[in-house]
Amino acid sequence: MACFIVPAVEAVAVTAAYFTVKNHEKKIALPKVSESTDFSSKQVKITWSKRLGWLMSLLWGGVLLLAFEHFWHGEIAPFPPFLTAMVSPEDTAEMLHEMATVGVSMAVFVTAVWGAMCGVAQLMVKKIRKTVSSEA
Repeated sequence: MACFIVPAVEAVAVTAAYFTVKNHEKKIALPKVSESTDFSSKQVKITWSKRLGWLMSLLWGGVLLLAFEHFWHGEIAPFPPFLTAMVSPEDTAEMLHEMATVGVSMAVFVTAVWGAMCGVAQLMVKKIRKTVSSEA
């Protein structure tokens, strides 16, 4: 019913963190992987703004898809109270339970997948650095 609201709240927080980190990185002018092909340098890395961008994309994509699916099935209305589960107290309790179980588990799962993506990307950068430094 409203399980997409929990990842949406996380997406809003990640978006705010993304813009904050991106502005900070502009101030200190960190080198980025896309700007340099010299992987042997220890300074070349995947920036946090790039990593948060991945998480932001995963979260917003899932939220939009789930919101559309809920709208398609008539669980979201274009008029107040917007969520059809908020019409009666029994439905509201069921909705809150779904948000606490399904919504939180989806948000945790997406964040865990993102963490794995970041780990694999870091290993790939290290492997490329090692290969380039051994060839030089």
